[in-house]
Amino acid sequence: MKGPLFYSKILLFGEYGIIKDSKGLSIPYSFYNGALKMNDNSSEIAIKSNTNLKAFVEYLEHIDANLVTFDFKVLKADVDAGMYFDSSIPQGYGVGSSGALVAAIYDKYAFGKITVLENLTREKLLKLKSIFSEMESFFHGKSSGLDPLNSYLSIPILINSKDNIEATGIPSQQSTGKGAVFLLDSGIIGETAPMVGIFMENMKQEGFRKMIKNQFIKHTDACVDDFLKGDIKSLFRNTKRLSKVVLNHFKPMIPQHFHELWKKGIETNDYYLKLCGSGGGGYILGFTEDMERAQKSLSDYKLEVVYNF
Repeated sequence: MKGPLFYSKILLFGEYGIIKDSKGLSIPYSFYNGALKMNDNSSEIAIKSNTNLKAFVEYLEHIDANLVTFDFKVLKADVDAGMYFDSSIPQGYGVGSSGALVAAIYDKYAFGKITVLENLTREKLLKLKSIFSEMESFFHGKSSGLDPLNSYLSIPILINSKDNIEATGIPSQQSTGKGAVFLLDSGIIGETAPMVGIFMENMKQEGFRKMIKNQFIKHTDACVDDFLKGDIKSLFRNTKRLSKVVLNHFKPMIPQHFHELWKKGIETNDYYLKLCGSGGGGYILGFTEDMERAQKSLSDYKLEVVYNF
């Protein structure tokens, strides 16, 4: 048995902001993926994944049956027979490892599931999002449900606000373009829950709340609009502003030894860095108008291109 593949995701814009109703834009990233498999060789990874699945199934049994129900008889039999999630998606890197697993379980075991093939109305998208939010909360304590949604549908998702999401198209990539969005590997595993905890604590301060509303959300919304319109000049202007705000106000989410690198990008205009997911480690997202220049500037680091302008 090998289930269908579910891809990782990248939240291009909207990290933290979407908690407070900013816009967001999430795209599937097919470089990493995962699938449910039966345990064929009892490798350490398979055994660990299977143990996690057992705990996850117990958790799923307590989800409100009005929201979603699963074929627990088959699911438990498969888990008891050694099923595990075979995934190349790095954990703690902000690219949706738990989201892909949630999508795979829903796809295979949910009763009356909403499928990718039907007409995806806003109501259906919101229903899926709330199901996935409940399911993924097992891993993060609190989840928006967006990562599994992206992984399940494998299409870009535009978040207009908490209650307004839609499937969207993004401008097609320019394979000959010099500009790019890239991932930079921090080499550290990030933990979502503590980072979100710091953010929520900061939100108790009036000054921080004002900054989120007047700067962070404003720039995030502008970036989403620019990206979807394909207005590259304006996009880089706004990404630079966003990068500055993050450096000034989200320092705990940026690994210490990247503070200088972050600043260097803003000062030289070689690249602009932003958080990928909750930060604290994992990947950092980079935007550049000239990938060659960015690679020279960041020659000590491994960069993965996600999208070409």
